[in-house]
Amino acid sequence: MILADQIRELEQRREALERCLDIEQKRIDLRNEEEKTQEPSFWDDPERAREQLRRVASIKAWVEEYETIRKDVEDLALMPDFVREQVMTEAEMDAHYAATLERVEKLEMRNMLRRDEDKLGAIMDINAGAGGTEALDWASMLLRMYTRWGEAHGYRVKVLDYQAGDEVGVKSCTLEFEGDYAYGYLKSENGVHRMVRLSPFNANNKRQTTFASVFVSPAVDDTIEITINPSDIEWDTFRSSGAGGQNVNKVETAVRLRYHGKDADTGEPVEFLIENMETRSQLMNRENAMRILRSKLYQRELDKRMATQQALEASKKKIEWGSQIRSYVFDDRRVKDHRTGVQTSAVEAVMDGELDAFIKAYLMETGGGALS
Repeated sequence: MILADQIRELEQRREALERCLDIEQKRIDLRNEEEKTQEPSFWDDPERAREQLRRVASIKAWVEEYETIRKDVEDLALMPDFVREQVMTEAEMDAHYAATLERVEKLEMRNMLRRDEDKLGAIMDINAGAGGTEALDWASMLLRMYTRWGEAHGYRVKVLDYQAGDEVGVKSCTLEFEGDYAYGYLKSENGVHRMVRLSPFNANNKRQTTFASVFVSPAVDDTIEITINPSDIEWDTFRSSGAGGQNVNKVETAVRLRYHGKDADTGEPVEFLIENMETRSQLMNRENAMRILRSKLYQRELDKRMATQQALEASKKKIEWGSQIRSYVFDDRRVKDHRTGVQTSAVEAVMDGELDAFIKAYLMETGGGALS
C-alpha cells in the first residue's frame, strides 16, 4: 500500500514543477497566443500562421500535461480514505500512484530539455566497430533496442539506410525518430557502446568484447535554414538490397550523397557520406539524403556554438577499448553507464528499450547539455 510520505513527496514534486515551469505565466501566454489565431488576417500568411499554431500547441502541451498531474495528485491524496471506506482497493490506488509517478518523471525529464534543438526529431547512425561478426550482431541488437525505445515513447521510427553484414547483423544503419523531443532524449546515447558476452559465434564459446558507435543529430525541418552549395555535392545511385544481400529492387533507386564542403569560419574541409534506400523512389531518397545532410550540418553548427563541446567530427572517439560510454556485460548481468555511474542488472529489459534511467541521469548531470 502507498504510504502518506510517498504521496507528500509526489505533491512536493508537483509543486516544484509548477514553479520551474512557471505554469501561471504559461496559462497567460497560451491565452494571448490563442487570441492571435482568432484575428481575421491570421491566414493571410500561411507559413506564419502554421508557426503560430505550432507555438500554441507547444505551450498547450506543457499546461495540459501539468494539469493532468495536478488532478492526479489531488485524487491520490483522497484515495487512502477511499480504501479505508472500501470504495476502492489498495491495488487500484497503487496503480494510480504508479501512473502519476510516471507522468511526473516524464515531465521532469522534459523540463531539462531547454535548448531549441532539443524539441526536434532525431537522426541516429549506428556503426559496428571492433569485434568482427560479433560486432555486426551487436549493432543489430542496438538497432532493435533503440527501435523498441522509440516505439514505446510514441515516436515513429524509420530505417533510412541499412547496410547488412556479410553473414549476420548490420555494418551500419541510419534511423529517424519522428516526434517532439526525440533529439533531446537521444543525444544522451552519443558515443561508443561496449558489449561483453559468451559469443555464440565462437566455437569455444569464449567471452568476447565488442563495440558499436552511436551518433545522434537533430532532424532539422523547413523552419531551420541551412545553406548548401550544390557544387559541394556528388550523387551516385545503386540498387537497394535487404539483409543477406537479397535484392529488393532491380532499379537503381538507392542514392549515395558525397558532401565536400568547407567550414565558413575556418575554411577546413567538411565531408559527409550519406546513403538512403528508404523508398523505391529515387527522388524521395534524394530528398531524404538531403534532409540527413542538413541535420548533420546543423548538428555541426550546434557543436561549434557550445563552448563545452568540440566539433562533432573531432569529438568522435575511436571504436575500441577505453572509449565507451556504456558497457553491457551479459554473463555478469550488468549494464553500466560510465559517465553517470548508473547501472542495472536488468540486461534483458535494457535491450528491450528500457533506457529512461540512463537518459534521465545523463540529463540531470549535464543540465540537459552534454558531458565534455
